[in-house]
Amino acid sequence: MAPNQNIKDMAEARRRGSVDTDKLHAFLWGGEGIWKTKRNIATILSIDPVFDKARRSFLSRTEMYQRALAMTHRLHELKDQHGWSAEEMSLAVKVIDEPIPFVLHNAAFEPVIRSQGSAELKQHYEELKAQHGVFGCYLQTELGHGTNVAALETTATYLPATRQFEIHSPSLTSSKWWVGALGKTATHGVVQARLILPGGKDVGPHLFFVQLRSMDNHRVLPGITIGDIGPKALAGYAAVDNGYARFDHVRVPREHMLSGFASVTQEGLYVQPPHAKLSYGGMLYIRSGMVISGGWTIAKGATIAIRYATVRRQGTKGPDGLERQVITYPSVYYRLLPTLAHAYVFIVLGRDLWRAFSDMTAKLVSGDTSSLPEMHATTSGLKSLVSTIAIQDLETARRSMGGHGFSDFAGVGRLYADYLPSATFEGDNFVLDQQVVRAALKAYDVHVASKETPDSGLSPSSAYLRLLIQTEPGADTSSTQAWKDPHTSILVLEKRAAAMVEERARHRDEPDASSDYRVARAVTEAFVSVQVGKIIRALEETVGGRREANALRTLYLLHLLTTVELGLADVLSFGLLASSDDPPHADPSRALRIAIKGLCLDLLPEAIGLTDGFGFNDWELDSALGQYDGNAYEALWERVQTKPLNQKEVPEGYQEYIKSLLTRRQRPAVGAKL
Repeated sequence: MAPNQNIKDMAEARRRGSVDTDKLHAFLWGGEGIWKTKRNIATILSIDPVFDKARRSFLSRTEMYQRALAMTHRLHELKDQHGWSAEEMSLAVKVIDEPIPFVLHNAAFEPVIRSQGSAELKQHYEELKAQHGVFGCYLQTELGHGTNVAALETTATYLPATRQFEIHSPSLTSSKWWVGALGKTATHGVVQARLILPGGKDVGPHLFFVQLRSMDNHRVLPGITIGDIGPKALAGYAAVDNGYARFDHVRVPREHMLSGFASVTQEGLYVQPPHAKLSYGGMLYIRSGMVISGGWTIAKGATIAIRYATVRRQGTKGPDGLERQVITYPSVYYRLLPTLAHAYVFIVLGRDLWRAFSDMTAKLVSGDTSSLPEMHATTSGLKSLVSTIAIQDLETARRSMGGHGFSDFAGVGRLYADYLPSATFEGDNFVLDQQVVRAALKAYDVHVASKETPDSGLSPSSAYLRLLIQTEPGADTSSTQAWKDPHTSILVLEKRAAAMVEERARHRDEPDASSDYRVARAVTEAFVSVQVGKIIRALEETVGGRREANALRTLYLLHLLTTVELGLADVLSFGLLASSDDPPHADPSRALRIAIKGLCLDLLPEAIGLTDGFGFNDWELDSALGQYDGNAYEALWERVQTKPLNQKEVPEGYQEYIKSLLTRRQRPAVGAKL
């Protein structure tokens, strides 16, 4: 059969591009070796019937959970079959990219034990794994408290006579809630509880290793009440058994306190940690990973939407008799190309952040806590920024696809539903904004209000404060050419952050209602912009090709300029753009907006190649409209035919309901006049 117009359009889009996707694969995945490993794993999973996605849309929640268990079991079989390393197994879980209970074991439970458990506890854990196997979860959030960890109510009271801790839920609101894999799966958990010393002194939340279910029959142990909290909004996270738990004076050995940093002696004396926030290490671990995972999630949405916009034709016909490709409309490419840029920024930035977190963890082991405050401030800001942008980008991608974007077969709605809780788990974004502002004000007080110099130790997250200490030439923002220099937008964003923090410090006793959100975003975007500048300068070396470097430079520059545009309310409030008197009252942001349009037009021929650079196969995207070959409408038609509701011409319920209703409409109403 001759290729249809959709396929022709996609082939032509690839022909027009200049980038080598193999170079992009290596750039994004962190090397050619990792990329090839990922591609091989994706191929293995895509042809395995256990990981088939064809019926996923039609499964009940219970069936989705059972499917997740089957996939987890099969993953471990494949690990043994192919001899996958721990890193390759982790990569396989990322390739699956579905919320499944097993993910929480690797993401939250085991890393905390390894980083904060004592040598004795870690040995006990390894023995448990060898003898029985362990599925773990991380019990922090409670029915009444989540982000405010300091206010958690669950208690762990030390009993010197028996050398045990007694874990207890003193109220309904102290019930652990939203805990992934707790409802039906986990055998053990790390419980965040308030440590109560002999005599009643409360020294705040600490971590405890607690067995939840029998290793013989999986029944919940005495003194513990556990269940699933029910379906989530938009059917998101359907396969994960987010659960609740209540503890009724459950005792665990003293050795089950995660005492790598803080501990309690046999007599009940408290040994303080070197830093008050060390117990938050598990949360920082997850937040660090959320930057890169957010980038890859945006990448999927952008790939699907850009591919469909490339083959979808709407509007006036041209000389060739064809309607215009939707991707060529400014209202479409202006929305979609910045989402593509966000993906490229957050993937690379996330990888760098992960390395920084690993370095910090190594320092903590040796007792060096110097980098912990900076990591806390950075991950708080980035977690809030990335998850907020990713949620917006996924909805932007879905809406750009028109009515078909609302179909589950489009694939973006499912991504949105599963990603949506990222705005609240591991710290509600608006609360994290407050933490970012506190860190910014603290840095301001130390480096600006005290008149110290920038050489005295401005951290990367507060480097913008140098602009309040020393004078730097302003950025030329009067022309589109000036905006093509990355330094222009970076300096504008840093000046915005500096001005807003100074203003926030001036009115710290009476801030406006949106202050924390705006200041936190400005501070974090200033940090990100500097990192993007570094990425741009290193492109030819890191991506390994001039054409690819040029395309990525344009893409990263688009990110910088659109970040400035989205922050124009504050940028203009502080007079950070050069104004023109010719003509009078001219828009000072016009040059910026024209520059953005020019970058978009430069990127259009490269858009498909840049999305191909992510390396997703059709199984990974699971989208009829985001097919690699562009055959969107035939793929959508074929999927609809498999729908269970279409397997019978006359639906169940016809005789009982439809026919009855039709017959009722044929009868005159009782008492009606003819």
